[in-house]
Order: sequence, then C-alpha cells, then structure tokens
Amino acid sequence: MDDVIKKCRVLAVQRFKAGESPESICASLGKSKFWLYKWVKRHSEDDPLWFEDRSRKPLSTPHRIPVEIEEIVKLVRLNLYNQDLFCGAQAILWELEDLGVRPLPSLRTINRILKRNDLTHRRTGKYEPKGTAYPKLPALLPNQTHQMDLVGPCYLTGPIRFYGLNVIDTTTARCGLYTSLSKSGQDVLNGTWAIWSRLGIPNNLQVDNAMSFLGSPRYPRALSQFVRLCLHHDVEAWFVPMAEPWRNGIVEQFNDHYQQKFLGKVMMTSADELRAGTMAFEQRHNSSYRYSKLGGKTPIKALSASKATLRFPNPENNPQQQLKKPEVGRYHLVRLIRSDLKLNILGELFPVPPEVKLEYVVATIDVKEQKLKLYLGKTQIDEFGYELR
Repeated sequence: MDDVIKKCRVLAVQRFKAGESPESICASLGKSKFWLYKWVKRHSEDDPLWFEDRSRKPLSTPHRIPVEIEEIVKLVRLNLYNQDLFCGAQAILWELEDLGVRPLPSLRTINRILKRNDLTHRRTGKYEPKGTAYPKLPALLPNQTHQMDLVGPCYLTGPIRFYGLNVIDTTTARCGLYTSLSKSGQDVLNGTWAIWSRLGIPNNLQVDNAMSFLGSPRYPRALSQFVRLCLHHDVEAWFVPMAEPWRNGIVEQFNDHYQQKFLGKVMMTSADELRAGTMAFEQRHNSSYRYSKLGGKTPIKALSASKATLRFPNPENNPQQQLKKPEVGRYHLVRLIRSDLKLNILGELFPVPPEVKLEYVVATIDVKEQKLKLYLGKTQIDEFGYELR
C-alpha cells in the first residue's frame, strides 16, 4: 500500500513537470491542488527521498523539564514510596520545595513525569527474583554493620515537623537516634556524627538511596557529604537496591517499634522535649530491652559480653564545614539488573553482560583508582572508568 502511494506522488509530479494542468492531474487521482503543490515543492528541494513521509515530531521541545529534574522527581517519589508515605504529585512538590530544587516543576509537570514513567499507581508486594543471591553484610561483631534510615516528616502537636535519623547495630541491636527539624545534608552529617560518638564507628553502614545519603542525580559523580564523611572515617557505605526497603529490614522494623513505644505514646509540644525524650528512649532501649537473638540479653549487655574494642570519632574533626574529597576508600551500590541489561547509578547507565540478567550485583566505586567495579558474588565481571568530581 505504501509503495502505491509513493508511486502516485512520483507520477503526479512527473505529469506536472511535463506540462499537464493541475486540474486534470488532481481530477484523475482524486487529490486536491494543495496535495499536488506540496509534492511538487518537495521534489524541488533536491531530496532523493522527497516522496517519503516525514516525521511530524517537532525539532525541539523547549518547554520540556530538564532531564536532571525529571530524575530528581523520580528519586523523590521512590523515597516517599519506600517510607510508605503519600507519593503523589503534591507530596513530591512539597519534598522538592524542602530540598530547594530549582527550577521547581509545577504540579501538572510532576503528574506528566509520573505518567510518562508509569509511576501513577503504587506497587503492591515485593519483587523477589527466583534463584538470585543477595549480598549480605557481616554481623558477627559489634559495629561490623550498622543500618541507618532517615524517617519523616513526622509531626508533634501543632505545626512542628521533624525528621529522625535512626541507626541499629545489626549485631548487638543497640540503637542510635537523632532528631532535627530538616533533612538537609548538614543535619544528616550532624546526626551521623552524634550517633557515632555514642555507638562507635561501624565498618559498614547500610542505607537507602535518599538524596541526603547518596546525592543528587544532577551531579551523579559528585561525592555526597555523607559519603565523604564515611570515607574519611574508613566506613564503607552500602546502598540497598532501588525500591527494596526491606533490605534494610532491621532498622525498618525498629522504626515501627520506635513509633509504637515512643512517638505514638508520649505527648511532646516542642523540639527540646522531643530531643530529650528521644535520648531517654535510646538509653532505655539499649539498657532495658531484651532480645531473643541475643539470648535474652539487652543490647548493652551483649556489647559487654563481646569484649569488642570500638572506634569513636575525634571530637576535633566534627564535620561543621564542607568536607574535602577523600583520596582513598570505596563505597558500594547493590542493584538488580533488569532485562534491559543496564546498571543505573544516579541516572547514569552502564551496559552489563547478559549473564547478570535478573541477578543482584554490587557496583563498587573505588575512589583512589577512579573506577566502578562490578561484582557478581565475589567475582569481578566488569570495570568502568569513573572519574569523581
């Protein structure tokens, strides 16, 4: 059918060039003069494929939101979803305002982004591919592995809104808590530092992909202040797979316990009351709550029985200023490779071999070597140059 249409266009132009009247040509072909003159004009443009259909897609879309803003909207939506919070366009807009994102997209734009990426409906259940091994961190000694989560916003009586930084030592079940009125990068640094000062510094710190931890897709190769703090103290940060909050299950379970036993019971009317109450709950939990996995011991008694030596931060190195880029160290991102065979690191895509399809891989970023190394289990399967900014 397409060939017949193209031959009709060629024949019409040939007859016109031979001197036949437009009326006669159009009457015989059942076409309008506008149609005829359109193809005559195309023929005069010296295009060898002038008789082919051309795309009607505009050459540019000047009003489309920048790609980096679209990536931020998707990441904010994912973080809200992982915390079981409202994750519609309005909730995303409030989060973007809190983060100071500019240019700030409109509600209509956010809705278009969600629809374009098929994120207009909340997913149910967990996707657990069969036969794939998930890399687990060691939890034999105190402070081998901490799990951390940033929860909120939560609300006190009245308009007071706050965020909580919750940490669990996966071996002893000791908790560390910190509350703040925002979730800025500096607040996360202050909270991490304060908790390390009480619990000690871990070897591994597992977190989700919140921008407060991993950084922004706008600057995919810029080390976040949180990652820099970890690297400066020989801590290896581990980022769980996107949209899989249960991988941080120990601290997620503790969040529910914290809500039921403290936030949902104790009446507080000021930020000072909240901080004092939070510290009291942390102390009570660590010294009084008994765990079956610890043989009935409390977290403090489990720590004492281990006779482990803990590392603590130097008070003189309190991170109140911009942290310098570390020269050495590494951090890790656990990712599930989908059928497109792409590794997504803050919106930057890396091709991976077919044998890792539907497998969990570890993307290790080596700061000294400026490389991204891809592991399946303990085997390195690929390597990419990764120059950090």
